[in-house]
Amino acid sequence: MALVPCQVLRVAILLSYCSILCNYKAIEMPSHQTYGGSWKFLTFIDLVIQAVFFGICVLTDLSSLLTRGSGNQEQERQLRKLISLRDWMLAVLAFPVGVFVVAVFWIIYAYDREMIYPKLLDNFIPGWLNHGMHTTVLPFILIEMRTSHHQYPSRSSGLTAICTFSVGYILWVCWVHHVTGMWVYPFLEHIGPGARIIFFGSTTILMNFLYLLGEVLNNYIWDTQRPAKLK
Repeated sequence: MALVPCQVLRVAILLSYCSILCNYKAIEMPSHQTYGGSWKFLTFIDLVIQAVFFGICVLTDLSSLLTRGSGNQEQERQLRKLISLRDWMLAVLAFPVGVFVVAVFWIIYAYDREMIYPKLLDNFIPGWLNHGMHTTVLPFILIEMRTSHHQYPSRSSGLTAICTFSVGYILWVCWVHHVTGMWVYPFLEHIGPGARIIFFGSTTILMNFLYLLGEVLNNYIWDTQRPAKLK
């Protein structure tokens, strides 16, 4: 028996994301006032994705609780739709985008923080909020994957969806540069056009790899648990 029910964990995680988003939006930073606002940063988009995902998880838990034992086929059909949406969001967005944000941010930060998170931002964003945006995302999504089995979509449709998201965000970053003349991330200013193309291509490949990693991890966790439960 779990020390803390997974339903309670999901509510706590959802509330933490709501708190992080509210605190982040309350910060008056110059970049928030420019074209695209917070929506030009993948970190902010990821926070919204995680909050929406865990919101769906909590809604699914509530619906499951209300539907249990009712025998209402329509309610059960709606619950199955919610579960399918929850599983799709974890597979295609919450896991690959969340892990990507954490991994890429801290790798570049360790190499040269000025390329991704200049020291100037310390005057606006407290340390706990930075970790809320770039660190806790990973353990939260791993906790969800560990506590609930998720049905992944077909590999072709899943990879198509994550490729669409990746290319869409890259085009959005390029459009912001076209309009403002400045790149969203400082390190893009210091590399040539060819290197940018390689970087954008590499990030798309990495997103696809993370999708496959999530699928393998999900299957590993739950395939190894089934024999244990049978025993």
